[in-house]
Formats: sequence, C-alpha cells, structure tokens
Amino acid sequence: MNYEKLRACTLFLLDMDGTLYLGDEVFPGAVDFIRTLEASGRGYIYLTNNSSRAGEDYITRIKGLGFPCERENVFTSGMATGMYLKTRHPGEKVYAVGTPAFERELASYGAELTQNDDASVVCVGFDTTLTYEKLDKAVHFLRRGAAFIAANPDWVCPMPAGEVLPDCGSICALLTAASGVNPFYIGKPNRSMVDIISKMTGVPNEKICCVGDRIYTDIAVAVNAGAESVLVMSGETTPEILAESELKPSYVLADVAELAEVLRG
Repeated sequence: MNYEKLRACTLFLLDMDGTLYLGDEVFPGAVDFIRTLEASGRGYIYLTNNSSRAGEDYITRIKGLGFPCERENVFTSGMATGMYLKTRHPGEKVYAVGTPAFERELASYGAELTQNDDASVVCVGFDTTLTYEKLDKAVHFLRRGAAFIAANPDWVCPMPAGEVLPDCGSICALLTAASGVNPFYIGKPNRSMVDIISKMTGVPNEKICCVGDRIYTDIAVAVNAGAESVLVMSGETTPEILAESELKPSYVLADVAELAEVLRG
C-alpha cells in the first residue's frame, strides 16, 4: 500500500465515538496516536456528529478521557448548525429538538429559540432528553411550513458491548414519517464541515484527512470535500458493510494505533 498521500496530510479530522473510544472506554493506542500527530507537527481537530453535547462540554470530556484538547481542537455538528442558522435563518424563531447543551450551542451563535407558536424553523439534534411533547410540537410546526434543519444524519450512536442509542437520523425519520417533510442535514457527510475548517485553518482540503469508523458519514464527508480518508475498523463498519459499500475510503486500517504506525513510517 502506498501511503504517500496520507503522510502528506497536515491536518487530521478525527471522529470520536467508535474511532478513539466507545462510551468511556478509550481504545488502546488512541492517546498515543494524538501524541504522534503532535510530535510530527500535524494538526488535529476532534470532529463529531454527536450534537448532544456542546463544544465546551467536549473539551471537558475529551480531557477527562486522557486526550490533549483545547478549544481549537473541537468542532461539532452543533457548532456547524449554529453557524448555518446564523447565516441562513437570521432573526427567525427556532424550535429546537435537542439536549439543553444543544440549545445552548445554538443560542451561542445567536439563534432565537422559542417554545411558542411562532417557530419558522425546526432544528433537531441527537436528543437524549427526547419527549413525546417535543415530537408533537415539531410535527405541528413542520406541517405548517417550518424549515427542517438537522445537525447530523447518524441513525445510531455506538455504545460498549454492541449496544446503540437512537441518534438524530432516527428521530428525523420519525418526524418525516409524521410530517412528510425531509430534513436538511448539516453534519457529516455534508462537506461544509470540512470547508469551514479549511477556511479557518488555511489548510487546503487535499491536505486534510478524515478519520472515522462510518462510511456514510466519516468517509462520505471526505469524498464530498475532496479530502483523504481513513476508515478504522474499530467501530460500526464491519468487513461485510465495507465490501458491499459503493463508497470506498482512501485507506482501511484496523484502528488509530495502526494509523500512528503508518504515519511514523
């Protein structure tokens, strides 16, 4: 295997759940992988579709798991969604279906959140505090013509012992079934997350590598953005899923520990 293009990448966008850890279980070699990036002068950003936590919450969580992390090392689908609402729906009233942290994230970008009947945007995240009342209100607004914005298309969030949690994509599927309205997804595989980071850092897309365990988000966003990609087989994707997928990553490795070995040459 020729790893020339991979080793030429100067910025690595790293998925977390299923890539660096599962739940509170850090994968062997994952912290050393980050140290390898630092030692080689490469940059890294923890890039997650998980919108249940705000960016500041992720800094605390990532550090608590033993990884180095500062504010500039985190970018979430919630942050990207807040940016999107600010530019595309300024001044509009937003009904959020998400955790309190998701609501705080949107508000930090100027979103005007409402519980009243004046919502013109329904914005959905990975809501671990979901209630039937939220679903009822969201369907009501969508059937009356509200825009449908969603932070991420993931069907499930992987958990230890082979368990999963219903994620934003599953919640949106229910809302679509009830309202007939399809969401516009902000997070991976939408290339906007990579494009925003490229603009912020000055690193061109072709020198960026996306690393993750899911073909339909982590690998797809790299393909859509013209970046390199590494699929790690430590999370959701099985050999059978990879074989059947029309979308292929640039590289397939067992885990980030093997990726560190490759980068060290």
